[in-house]
Amino acid sequence: MSIQFHEKTLALLAEQLAEKAIDSTQLISKIAQFQIAVPSWALGAGGTRFGRFSIGGEPRNLEEKLEDIGLLAKITKRTDAVSLHIPWDIPQDVEAVKQQAVSLGIGFDAMNSNTFQDYGQPLSYKMGSLSSADSATRKQAIEHNLQVIEVGKSLGSKGLTVWLADGSNFPGQVHFRKALQWTTESLKKIYSGMPSNWKLLLEYKPYEPNFYHTVIPDWGTSALICRQLGERAKVLVDLGHHLPNTNIEQIVATLMHQNMLAGFHFNDSKYGDDDLSTGSIKPYQLFLIFCELIGGSADGAQAWDSISWMIDASHNVKDPMEDLIQALEAISQAYAKALLVDRKKLTQCQNDGDVVGAQEVLQAAFLTDVRALVREARIQSGGEAEPLAFYRNEKIREKLIAKRGKNAQASGL
Repeated sequence: MSIQFHEKTLALLAEQLAEKAIDSTQLISKIAQFQIAVPSWALGAGGTRFGRFSIGGEPRNLEEKLEDIGLLAKITKRTDAVSLHIPWDIPQDVEAVKQQAVSLGIGFDAMNSNTFQDYGQPLSYKMGSLSSADSATRKQAIEHNLQVIEVGKSLGSKGLTVWLADGSNFPGQVHFRKALQWTTESLKKIYSGMPSNWKLLLEYKPYEPNFYHTVIPDWGTSALICRQLGERAKVLVDLGHHLPNTNIEQIVATLMHQNMLAGFHFNDSKYGDDDLSTGSIKPYQLFLIFCELIGGSADGAQAWDSISWMIDASHNVKDPMEDLIQALEAISQAYAKALLVDRKKLTQCQNDGDVVGAQEVLQAAFLTDVRALVREARIQSGGEAEPLAFYRNEKIREKLIAKRGKNAQASGL
């Protein structure tokens, strides 16, 4: 796309928005400020339980993961932080890693603990971790989370994300109430070990890897536990962690109403926790979620700055870097469209019971082509006008393969 075409498109859109008393300059500024963290584990090719197909050039260590995220930050200007997973991303030289991150213009978002697999620890998590009937296993899982906090402190992180695979596959395998009690007690010990300026982001998931029950299956259970931990513990919403057709935007609104929304893991799904590219399946739902986020913040339900934003996707047929570029773009577009909603008119339609009018208000914003606004925000921030085209034209993947090898595999994946 030529710069002349972009400028014409932007000028036309700005004129259309001005007729609705919308300042495109302010919109561009808001879009430019909105940053989404990238997960370290998303930089390698994903896979399924049936197989994984390497694409080559994948990062082999933490330093190379930071290199890739630094490139994303440079060309998209939509991300300025990385979310690390321990023990996959334990830095060998903390100061060197911090200096590298600073040089790349990125910081460290929430840390992620791992008690959903065995990686050489003394006791297995096969029968659970924080909810295990074995007190020694629970203690081990608690100590791991406290170690993750220490690593995060050294890097300048301010949060801990906890997702548990704990649950059961068969009736009678686990005592429901005791498992929930042990989990809550374990999390209390972890919470007490966090610095006073940290927050705990507690994730939930209705199924997988356990298919009869999970200890924290839904947002309500997560919120119930967080209430018992303290005001710095809140619910993390992963867009893929819901049963089909769940009204996620209502969940978001409810959590904001209680000031209990910790943040997001952005992805998309068709059937379950598919971890597909954000916005690739349900772009309208993503838009509606941002409508609730913006509305809740504007109404004073919960401060915008108190919410964390991160991608959590993985796919086994895409170049991970291209996938992340697409996701960052989709999230930015959904956010920009939600900013266009005529909230005064929407409220009037809601009060009047004008169902058709309310739908028209939302559709008018959703159907607006905001790509010129998102592109301009990126250009003004010093990024590439078309990051995906730049990535392909510069043959970045080929260069990574030449540097790292054809069969390189990201650590921890």
